[in-house]
Amino acid sequence: VGTLKFSGEHYLGYTYINDDADASRNVSKFETRRNYLQVKAYWNNKDYVRLTLDTTQDRAKDGLNGSYVARLKYAYIYLSDILPATGVEFGQVHRPWIDYAEHHGWLYRSISETFVETGMEAHVINSAAPGINFKTKTDLFSSEIALVNNGGYHAVKSGTGQSFEWRLTYEAFGTGKKHVHPEKDTYLNLSYFGRFLTGTDNGVSTDTMHGLHAVYNQPGFLIGGYYMDVDNNGGPHDGKGWSLNGEYRFMPKWSALARYDSWNDTSTGNDYHKLTGFYGVAYKYNKHVKFIANGISHDPNDDVSGDNETRYMLTAEVKW
Repeated sequence: VGTLKFSGEHYLGYTYINDDADASRNVSKFETRRNYLQVKAYWNNKDYVRLTLDTTQDRAKDGLNGSYVARLKYAYIYLSDILPATGVEFGQVHRPWIDYAEHHGWLYRSISETFVETGMEAHVINSAAPGINFKTKTDLFSSEIALVNNGGYHAVKSGTGQSFEWRLTYEAFGTGKKHVHPEKDTYLNLSYFGRFLTGTDNGVSTDTMHGLHAVYNQPGFLIGGYYMDVDNNGGPHDGKGWSLNGEYRFMPKWSALARYDSWNDTSTGNDYHKLTGFYGVAYKYNKHVKFIANGISHDPNDDVSGDNETRYMLTAEVKW
C-alpha cells in the first residue's frame, strides 16, 4: 500500500422535542448523532480500499437500551477506469442516490437525512449496502448502476432477491467530473433515479422506486427538489410525494436554509399525508466546523390535533 488517508465527520448537537398532543412526551437531550471514521488505502493515485465506521446511538427498542454502537458503513475496493469513464465499487458500497443528493442538493445531513431516507417521510432506502456499484463520470453525464442487498447495511439478508438501483444525471454545466463545492461552483443537474427488486428479499417481492430530481446552485444560493413514487405492493414503503429545499448564502459564512416535504403514505392500513417543514440558519466557523440552528415542524397525519411535533436543534458539524 502506498498511501493511507484518514478522515472523520461528527454531528454533535442538542435537540428539544415539543409534542403538541402530550407535554409528557417532550424531550430535551444532547446528542452525538453521528461519528464517522474513515480510512482509504491507495496503491496508486486512483485505486484504493475504503473502510468507514459509523457510530450512533442504537434505538432502545432494538434491545441495546440506547447504547452507542459502531456499525460498518462502507467497506469496498474501488477500481478506476475498468470501462470507459467508469469505475467500480465492490463490497459494502454506496447506493446510487443518497450520497449524490447529499453533496449536490440537500447539504444538511447533520440535521436530517434526504427525503428518500428520512423516517419522517418516505423512509425507503438507506445509503449503503453489500453489492457492486458502477460509477460513470463525464463532463455532461454521470451515473451509478448498482446491484445490492435490498435491506442495506443494517438489515439481515434473506431470500434470493437483489435490488437493482440506478442514478442517471444530466450535468448541464459540464460539472460531471468535478467534486463540486456549492459555495464556489455553479451547476445545474437533472436526475432520474430509482430501484427495482429482483426476486424475493425478506418476504418482499415487489419494491420499485422512481424519482426525478433537479438542482440549480451558484455561490449565492441553491434550490432543488424532486418527485418520487414507490410501489411496495401494500408494504411499508408505499406512497408518493415531493420535496423542495433551498439555501440562501446572504453573508460571507452565513446561510439560511429551508425545506418542505410532502409524502402521501399509502402503505397497508394507511392513506394520509406526512408533512414536514425545515428552517434555520448556518454559520461556517472555518473549513472544518459549521454551526446550525434550526427547527423542524412535523405533521405525520395532516391533522393539527394529531401527533404533531416541533424540534428545535443546535448542531456542530465537524469534518477533518
